[in-house]
Amino acid sequence: MGYVSWRRCHCSGCYGHSGTGQPAELDGADCQIRGVHSLKKSLKQADSILEDAETLDGAEAYTRDCRIAHTLVMAAEAERTRSHDIPDDTEGLKERIVLHLERLEAAEGRRLMRGTGLLATIGATSPFVGLFGTVWGIMTSFTGIAATKATSLAVVAPGIAEALLATALGLVAAIPAVVIYNHLARQCAGCRAQVADLASLVMRLVSRDLGRMQSLMAKGQVVRLGNRSVGAE
Repeated sequence: MGYVSWRRCHCSGCYGHSGTGQPAELDGADCQIRGVHSLKKSLKQADSILEDAETLDGAEAYTRDCRIAHTLVMAAEAERTRSHDIPDDTEGLKERIVLHLERLEAAEGRRLMRGTGLLATIGATSPFVGLFGTVWGIMTSFTGIAATKATSLAVVAPGIAEALLATALGLVAAIPAVVIYNHLARQCAGCRAQVADLASLVMRLVSRDLGRMQSLMAKGQVVRLGNRSVGAE
């Protein structure tokens, strides 16, 4: 189950206007919320699989339904395979795998937050747009007073109405954007924590496999490292 960006998901109506009549931005945010919730479920299942796995090869076979978990497992396996010609470098291999997994974690974090910048921008700028409209409406009222030399309600009402309308529009745009952004930020933070936990479980499998390999080599038995068979002479 891969990440579903806020601009695209398997739900209908994510491009332009949907059948619900909502703007594309709101539909897109709804799609991202659904995608993040689905991703959290997938990561939770992958966590259980890695928790029960005995070896890295075994985890590889059962994490194919979760793209992120499978990517982490394959990255560890690939680095282990590339290091087959470096004997007695257990700590170095672990360090290289950790660095690779950290890069993948960071990439997934950036991918999760992709598209939320627009919501943050809307939430931050809409009140100022409303404030500008408020100032403009008040200026219109004062201009009307100066032109008519009267302070009746009929003179100031149009400008005050414009000011209140601009304020209301700014709040209508800002409040949902801030609420949705904060919700997505919390959900994405939870997903990043789950990805970090998966990386820790992958490293535990790597350490376990390396421990088995060292034990077998100490006994003079042939072991398998990545795609290459090695052993004591």
